Amino acid sequence: MIILTKLILAHIIGDFILQPSSWVKDKNEKKLYSSKIYIHILIHALLMCILIWDIKMWPMIVLLVITHFLIDIAKIYFQSDNNKSRKPLLSLTNWFFLDQALHIIAIFTAVYFFVDRGWDFNVIFDNNFWLLLTFILFITFASAIIIRVTMHKWTEELSANSNDDSLSKAGTYIGILERLFIFVFVLSGNWASIGLLLTAKSVFRFGDLRESDDRRLTEYMLIGTLISFGIAIFSAMLYEKIRMAG
Repeated sequence: MIILTKLILAHIIGDFILQPSSWVKDKNEKKLYSSKIYIHILIHALLMCILIWDIKMWPMIVLLVITHFLIDIAKIYFQSDNNKSRKPLLSLTNWFFLDQALHIIAIFTAVYFFVDRGWDFNVIFDNNFWLLLTFILFITFASAIIIRVTMHKWTEELSANSNDDSLSKAGTYIGILERLFIFVFVLSGNWASIGLLLTAKSVFRFGDLRESDDRRLTEYMLIGTLISFGIAIFSAMLYEKIRMAG
């Protein structure tokens, strides 16, 4: 199962850390004519080669590279056509999650046929380092993008009627630190510290809510906080369960 972990780790690094927003915009605009999509695929291929580092696995890596390319192209074209219709089949958020689900399914399927020839879910990762690294990258960079995409509609609604003078990407980094703290608190059994963190965040945000007098902003911040906390707590509990099972 260590190969499965490394493939998921490669996906997180390639899709969430080494893919700037400008690349995504360029791909959506130029589609197959965008150089960024080929660079993106090349990065994924290199990451899988470096992390797996086994010449016998090259057929699986080639298949995953081709699959990743086809899924990304399909998303770009279907999403573009969908946005032009009066009644969109899927929202931007749903396209994002469908895209990620297909990538994960492709990885699991590749591992099934090329490595395991049948999954045994009692066999857990044999290298805790890769497991921990995967979870940390997920709750930081990957989760930040997941939350941003999930709340995209509300973010646009609030941005249209506000004069936001906050620091660039401050909210993203606050969320990353917040989830890291919660992850450590859960693993160390300090659940009370999570309540303290939530209280501290509420105190700092109270002034913004009071001055804005906007129910939508309150709801927006509450949803974002609950999603962030939920991802961190669930990830920590899942990590601990997998680690203990090993």
